[in-house]
Amino acid sequence: MFRSVYLKTLRDYRVPILGWGLGMGALMLTIFTAFPSVVATPEARASVVALGPSFAWIAEPIKLDTPGGYATWKYGLTLLVVVLWPILAHTGMLRGEEDRGSMNVLLSLPRGRVRVALEKVAAMWTALVLMAVIIGLMAYTGAAKVNAGLSLPDAVLFGVNLAVIGAFFGSLGLVVSQFTQERRPATGITSGLLLVFIVIDMVHRVIPNTEWLSRLSPVYYFNLSKPLVPGYGPNPGAMAFLVAMAAVMVAGGVWLFSRRDIGGVVPLPAKLHLPRRASQSERSALQGGWSLRSVYSRSLAVIAAPTFWWTLAIAGLGGWMVVIVKQAEVQLNKLLQGSPLMQQILHVGGSGGTSATILSSLFIFLPLLLMAFAVTQASRWAADEEDGRLELVLSTPQPRLSVLMARFAALATATVVIALVTLAVTVVASGAEGVRIDDGNLSAAILSMVPMGLLVAALGYLFAGWLRAAFDTGLLSFLLVIWFFISFVGPGLSWPEATQRLSAFYYYGTPLLNGLPVWDTVLVIAVAATALALAAARFVRKDIAV
Repeated sequence: MFRSVYLKTLRDYRVPILGWGLGMGALMLTIFTAFPSVVATPEARASVVALGPSFAWIAEPIKLDTPGGYATWKYGLTLLVVVLWPILAHTGMLRGEEDRGSMNVLLSLPRGRVRVALEKVAAMWTALVLMAVIIGLMAYTGAAKVNAGLSLPDAVLFGVNLAVIGAFFGSLGLVVSQFTQERRPATGITSGLLLVFIVIDMVHRVIPNTEWLSRLSPVYYFNLSKPLVPGYGPNPGAMAFLVAMAAVMVAGGVWLFSRRDIGGVVPLPAKLHLPRRASQSERSALQGGWSLRSVYSRSLAVIAAPTFWWTLAIAGLGGWMVVIVKQAEVQLNKLLQGSPLMQQILHVGGSGGTSATILSSLFIFLPLLLMAFAVTQASRWAADEEDGRLELVLSTPQPRLSVLMARFAALATATVVIALVTLAVTVVASGAEGVRIDDGNLSAAILSMVPMGLLVAALGYLFAGWLRAAFDTGLLSFLLVIWFFISFVGPGLSWPEATQRLSAFYYYGTPLLNGLPVWDTVLVIAVAATALALAAARFVRKDIAV
């Protein structure tokens, strides 16, 4: 496995291949085997079919009374979470190695830049294919148990479709990383584009006569293939188009990599310059600046740019959700009127009205994004220690405990800012669209995201006491995905409450309908405070970067 760059890179991906492949495969197996309980009666089956048009913005409702149609409609968008790993891998395969300094060593061997880059990309795409096969085989196993009529080739093509969209966004990340000084900004920009493309794909299902706009999104072509739906199958043209676009971006990324300095970036026009490391003269000029007066103020300055972009994404999504709710409200009102079964299918309750009912089912994505922001900032803390930047700070008369608490306080400030701006945007959007939502419950739903973000950040600081930055980020990301799937999939599959309590999202509850869950919120804050205290105790006593 060490005889070539290709085999060595493929070996490095063995854990993600098994982890993501088995994880997503197990999810599909569970969805298929639990489907009979979802449509246990003719009334339940009819309700599921009737619900589809009201939530068509999620995905096109086709044959919802079949296991494959139901899984594609309800969970197809959620499965795009698998794209996050190719983004991380593609932005790290070149730029990540340059950050660590290992690229210089690799290129000192008798191997050209183009060959090294292409072997790494080939290993990445091989890993995606292997992951696709695992997912497809497990989906086929689940479908066979309930006689879903899914053939093995279609099941594998379902996994291949996921691999293709992963390859597209990974290749996009590879190109973006040629213009950034570090890996993290490239990952953040590409993930942000993923969110934008998801929203663009939704537009034609929410606003009539806008399909031309959705065609600009790669997610649109991903959704054209529905291998799990009986009689529908994959769309070879759409899959080939995504593969072709990914290949073009790989060619462009490799070409840019072969013509720039190692550790450098491809120059952009002045108005499009991305953040970069300050030069020695620039660092000297910053002496005495406001951001250098304390660790807290410096930390705020460092995270200002990512906070801005994450605020734009989260607040924009909150406003977009209100628009979606307005489009679905009229039709769903007819279905919910006098139908407790429909409310059970939506997994929400309370007396907040139809608008609040729909919006509550969507709001789980907002704390998810805020927690993802916390993951990135906890990763920065671990990376600063690993790269030696904390040693410079601690060489000044700064107690270790003060440094950690100042960094965490800056992160807490950023999460509060994101929540407040999101609240303001949502209030304005609901007023403009005429969506009636209880102001107190809306404030509770958005502001209670803050403890969720701080919980993830505190756990990241705690893990950083023992793990390197890459493992810290990976563990936090995996934990976040597991939590989300437990809360998003668990109620629909009638998982026991004891299992759902393992997810942090369980304690977020449905504040938009039922108000702030005070004791659950207190519990989240207490766990976060305990994790931060343990992280501080570990950091004060450990050797730096050990």
